[in-house]
Amino acid sequence: MKTSSDIIDDHRFPCEVCGADLRYNPANGALTCDHCGHHEAILAPARNWELAEMDLQAALSGQLGEINYETHRVTNCQNCGASIEFTNEDHAKECAYCASPIVIDTGESRTLKPRGVVPFSLTEKQASETLGKWLGKRWFAPSGLAKYARKGRKMNAVYMPFWTYDAQTQTDYVGRRGDVYHETVGHGKNRRRVARIRWRGARGRVSRFFDDVLVLGSKALPRTYTEGIKPWDLSALEPYNVEFLAGYRAEAYSVSLEEGWSEAQSIMKNVITRDVKFDIGGDRQQIQDMQTRMGDLSFKHILLPIYTLAYKFRGQTYRCVINGQTGRVTGERPYSKWKIFFAVMGVILLAMIFAFIAQNSGYVQLRGY
Repeated sequence: MKTSSDIIDDHRFPCEVCGADLRYNPANGALTCDHCGHHEAILAPARNWELAEMDLQAALSGQLGEINYETHRVTNCQNCGASIEFTNEDHAKECAYCASPIVIDTGESRTLKPRGVVPFSLTEKQASETLGKWLGKRWFAPSGLAKYARKGRKMNAVYMPFWTYDAQTQTDYVGRRGDVYHETVGHGKNRRRVARIRWRGARGRVSRFFDDVLVLGSKALPRTYTEGIKPWDLSALEPYNVEFLAGYRAEAYSVSLEEGWSEAQSIMKNVITRDVKFDIGGDRQQIQDMQTRMGDLSFKHILLPIYTLAYKFRGQTYRCVINGQTGRVTGERPYSKWKIFFAVMGVILLAMIFAFIAQNSGYVQLRGY
């Protein structure tokens, strides 16, 4: 059994039996040697690296201790902008997100260390099968696309960066409550009931604690992709341990802590607005002013697991993304012009049949009369 001193800085772990590289295996939750089949249990983090919240204000003002930072080799994809971390043995690779060829540079990046990680729950085989089922259910996709997309193509397993933000909020508001009532107006044939709104002033205070507001820390994928593979079960977060990354790539965050906090505040504001409207009550609400105070600000940098597959079909590149925890799939796929053509023709034919039946049915009824 290896000790924490055997852990290599570039996320490589030698098998104590044959010396080959171990990798984290979602099937058994252990480090596994693909060469000889040896298993080793995941060690506890070498330091007391608890899954604890970090002081947001201290981080934004640059007052976090040096122990919270790390320097690693990162290269940026010129096509999609992903910042992928590589080991010392990597020289040239394909981008995990768009399959563009990239050459490893010698640059280094200093970033905040992750505090938590959700380990992969799906193996590559399970992810591939899940993707095949998803592609197979696309009605207008070309025949055999699922088999073609997966043929000879290895799924890319990547840990994607996210920020989580916590905040205790109190909001004082001023607004108006509208209650709908009805009254009768007009005379004779013009007599009718109309809806009116009775407005009155409203003011009050609402409080809410925001726990783990999740913000994507990457610019590599369109937002529709990452939204499409939600939700995430953050109760499965483990304290960050490099052994979970054995055999996988990790993306460095390209959305800064400040940028993420700005997005988190927008998310919080939308929720607070709903809280205020609920507190005002009535049938209609108007908010004239909201003053929000925030305290107990904290954050975490976490890694969440995804599988990606980029493939070319008739000269065009398509991407699919699979949630490595739940198996939820989203992505692009080509359309079959012939399938769409025959589907449209089928609809037209059915419409003509129904019209013919309706027309003849009416003719028979008329003659019978």
